[in-house]
Amino acid sequence: MPDTAPADLPVHLERPTLTKIVATLGPASDSAEVMTKLVEAGVSVFRFNFSHGTLDEHTARLKTLRTVASTLRRPLAALGDLQGPKIRVGTVPGAGIEIEAGHEVTLRLGLAEAIEERDPDTGVMRVVLPFEYEPLVREVLPGHRVLINDGAIRMLAIDKNLARGELHCRVTTGGLVTSRKGINLPDSDLTAPAITERDWECVEWAVEHGIDMLALSFVRNAGEVTELKERLAGMCPISPDESDDFLGSTIPVIAKIEKPQAVDNIEEIVEAADAIMVARGDLGVEMELARVPIVQKQIIETCNRYGKPCIVATQMLESMIENASPTRAETTDVSNAVLDGAGAVMLSAETATGKHPALVVETMRRIARAAEEHLAALPQRASAPQRLREQRYRTAALAHGAWHIANDIGAELVVCWSQHGGGARYLSQNDFTIPIIAYTSSLKAARRMALLRGVTPIRTEPPESGRLRDWNAMVDADLIARGWAVTGTPIAILAGKPLGTPKVATSVAIHYIGHPTGYRSNDG
Repeated sequence: MPDTAPADLPVHLERPTLTKIVATLGPASDSAEVMTKLVEAGVSVFRFNFSHGTLDEHTARLKTLRTVASTLRRPLAALGDLQGPKIRVGTVPGAGIEIEAGHEVTLRLGLAEAIEERDPDTGVMRVVLPFEYEPLVREVLPGHRVLINDGAIRMLAIDKNLARGELHCRVTTGGLVTSRKGINLPDSDLTAPAITERDWECVEWAVEHGIDMLALSFVRNAGEVTELKERLAGMCPISPDESDDFLGSTIPVIAKIEKPQAVDNIEEIVEAADAIMVARGDLGVEMELARVPIVQKQIIETCNRYGKPCIVATQMLESMIENASPTRAETTDVSNAVLDGAGAVMLSAETATGKHPALVVETMRRIARAAEEHLAALPQRASAPQRLREQRYRTAALAHGAWHIANDIGAELVVCWSQHGGGARYLSQNDFTIPIIAYTSSLKAARRMALLRGVTPIRTEPPESGRLRDWNAMVDADLIARGWAVTGTPIAILAGKPLGTPKVATSVAIHYIGHPTGYRSNDG
């Protein structure tokens, strides 16, 4: 966007929600037309699910997304979701195979596709399902639970044949088995690495194609997060000026919490990761279902304490895959996530394969906005929340100060210049109930800031003079043109000088849009 050219503003000017919406791309949302509708409905981050589709298909989707972002003049983030050591059923012919309680099922390593055959010893007909995780037969013991399709189909292991690579099971809860459905083994101690060879291929693709952030699946401990971050640091080194880049110094890593071991190690994982995703699908299968809501709240609270973004995911508006409206329970679920302090909420199949991708995003946006309005109407705290207490960064202190200033003057916006996203990150950690508008000339930083709660990133060049007074005038013209402010609107504004230079002293000021005296800084 040129410095003072309202004609080059984004097409859709409605002020976004503070809570970010992440949408998964898939067959229902591949086209530029649908992606555009999703952005206009409220999406700021798009998820590329590497569990499905080829890298060539993801390349085509990313190209379309970047074209949409350019057309709409929006910094849209691309989130690559690594599959991790997900054990899956292999190919099942046709529409699938129906199995019933009491049936015997054999999992066989290396089988080309599922078959039905007669047991040579007992003469009983059984279904034989293929799988590819070689240690499964060794690591699953008789009596262990074997769950398929997020636990919809439940079996117990009863015997195994190591020589033939077979695990024999008896069905306790039946259902339709189709290709590539996940297998969960909650009772078994698995040795699968957190990052598979397929994942490393996807990591290389992500670096090559400029993916903005990566999600690591089935994290069990902080060391697995560190392993990925160290590999990324070697693949995409950075300049010293970028060392305070938002969400880490290379590609940010989002740790997905979906195993009980991760819940046990949550403090260390949150500290190591750049953000967290509460992936309730596998989490609800791997642990007692009744504990999931409590664990979700605990994870959100931990993320807020560490100042890390938290995404709540899985089945948030699941019924809208088919229907044009959500259930009351789903509406409450989304609202509660926002009220608990989640920075983002995510849609999976709802936008990837659902019938109403744009409508489901609009529905989620309305629910989030209603929850945010409720939070804004509550009595204000006496002080800003204390984030990252052990760190003593000046920018973090100024962000706390901006919280007090915004409350004292009744500010409608907080505005900052955040070249690499660090300042916007500190502001986001303070739980503002008003939008944070973050200007930057870095497209990479703008995209990454798209995940930060409350932050609306805007990519632009600073005034040629580099003077705060001139940028102040540019902000006035820009916010008025967008319809986000009028003359006299009170805002808190943060910037360093010279503008756009990393790691310079930052000042915070009270400003009224269109005020003739311009900058009135507390730094004099």
